[in-house]
Amino acid sequence: MKVEELIRKSPVRVFDKSINGGLGKGNLGVLTSPHGVGKTACLVHLALDKLLRGENVVHISFGSNVEHIMNWYKEAFREITDYKSMDDACEVYDRIRANRVMMNFSQENVGVDKILASLETLIKQGSFKADTLFFDGYKMTVASEDDILKIKKFAGEMQVEVWFCVSPVRPDVVYDAYGIANTLEPYRDVIDVLVGLHYNDSKNSVIMTVVKDHKQNIAHPAGVTLDPKTMLMIE
Repeated sequence: MKVEELIRKSPVRVFDKSINGGLGKGNLGVLTSPHGVGKTACLVHLALDKLLRGENVVHISFGSNVEHIMNWYKEAFREITDYKSMDDACEVYDRIRANRVMMNFSQENVGVDKILASLETLIKQGSFKADTLFFDGYKMTVASEDDILKIKKFAGEMQVEVWFCVSPVRPDVVYDAYGIANTLEPYRDVIDVLVGLHYNDSKNSVIMTVVKDHKQNIAHPAGVTLDPKTMLMIE
């Protein structure tokens, strides 16, 4: 299978359709769930789709080290290309790595202003025209609303999409039927697309539900689920 066909047949196309064509430049998207449901793998799948389409991504980890995240990319790419019998997979992977930058920060020790300053330097002075930023493991529910607004403003100024994967850390967390924590409620107006993930025993899969779709707050299926073995999107 050629890259173009892999892109066309990707389950990410179904997911994009469920959120009116995609997240969009200047917007914030959030994948959230209880711990261990597959958010990082899902985030990596979204990033790989961007890379295969020739876009530039920055993956910012706030928990795992860079080497661990790189292994996620390698394994996810292998799963995708083995399943689809992709032609020249090794050459394609070497090519897309040039379009990816990995960064690692401690949220407790580095403020959002310094993080955004580093990203601005990369984009403007480092000549890396990022299309999407992936905030992996960012503790949104303990961040100030002002910090999230700064990230949103930055997304608009730099004309990038920003995806977060969020596992709430406060002790008073209550999850709804879609895997959305009540502690995310104060940030809901700032979030453009909110997607909840929860494991369904009877279906043996991770269900993805779009809870906020830009201006619409009507929950609807994302059109895809996560394979419980790989945690990658499937239709």
